[in-house]
Amino acid sequence: MRRLILPAVGALAIAALALFWLNGPAIVEAGAPPPEPAPTRPETLPSADVSGLTGPPPPEATELSDEQRRFFRYDRNRDQRITRTEMLSTRTDAFRTLDVDGNNLLTFEEWAVATVRRFDRADADGDRELTPDEFRTTAPRPRATPVCKC
Repeated sequence: MRRLILPAVGALAIAALALFWLNGPAIVEAGAPPPEPAPTRPETLPSADVSGLTGPPPPEATELSDEQRRFFRYDRNRDQRITRTEMLSTRTDAFRTLDVDGNNLLTFEEWAVATVRRFDRADADGDRELTPDEFRTTAPRPRATPVCKC
């Protein structure tokens, strides 16, 4: 008989506890104050008197030469020097010209060797940084313009 009464009393206790637990938040919410009404939007826009006020002057734009723009594309931290890492990081666009074996797959070795050679040729003083004058030697040669055959 104990085998039936003890589990039945335990099940009733768990059910009562669950019922009390589930009704608890409902009782708390019933006693809560009503929510604040939403603020109404004004009919007119606010205005301010800005006569006599002046803002800061706009920054001055300087016109860069083609060589300066090309230099700053590589010089990411704007310290007037191009490190080897900066030079290598921008060479991902030229992989087709660097594909030595012609398999349309550029291995890291193919990519890095050509870029390192180019960097080493430009680094005249061997300090592993390119000055603007050293970088100028890496400029691509201008292409010959075709003669118009009209």
